[in-house]
Amino acid sequence: MNGDVIHLTEPAMDRVDESLIALRRILRSTELYARSLAQAAGLSPAQLRVLQIVTGVGGSATPTLLATRMGVSQATVTALVDKLVARGFVLRERSSRDRRQTNVLMTDAGRAAAEEAPDALQQRYVKAFQSLADWEQAQLVSSLERVAAMLDAQNMDASPVLTTGEIKPDPATG
Repeated sequence: MNGDVIHLTEPAMDRVDESLIALRRILRSTELYARSLAQAAGLSPAQLRVLQIVTGVGGSATPTLLATRMGVSQATVTALVDKLVARGFVLRERSSRDRRQTNVLMTDAGRAAAEEAPDALQQRYVKAFQSLADWEQAQLVSSLERVAAMLDAQNMDASPVLTTGEIKPDPATG
């Protein structure tokens, strides 16, 4: 597409418009969810995911575990945990087994915030995705990966959290 003009037929243009509308609906849905979550619980979707992971592993997790589970960098987890510590939702504590390691501990306020948060958008997606036949799941993953590649987003640091904020390019890949 090196400067060439592309002429689309009417049906092809309709498909382009339909695909752009579908993308916009997805983006808008994640935006609206992030706003409702912020309003209801004072959390971003990524912060809620940290609380969910810490709760799911018994109330204490290492930053490395959080980064691995969320598919984000250690620096991203540090920023998220800093915000949660400032709000009193989690605490940092040195590991009794390895003094070099820090654990992220859930507080009662964090547990309450996670419980009061509206149903996570990604939980609704996961439920619907899991109800699809195996071939449909594979087709959908392939299509979404293709869309990410079309938008030059295949190398972005992104967790399995549906949100519109704080996604940064992966420094390892540029």
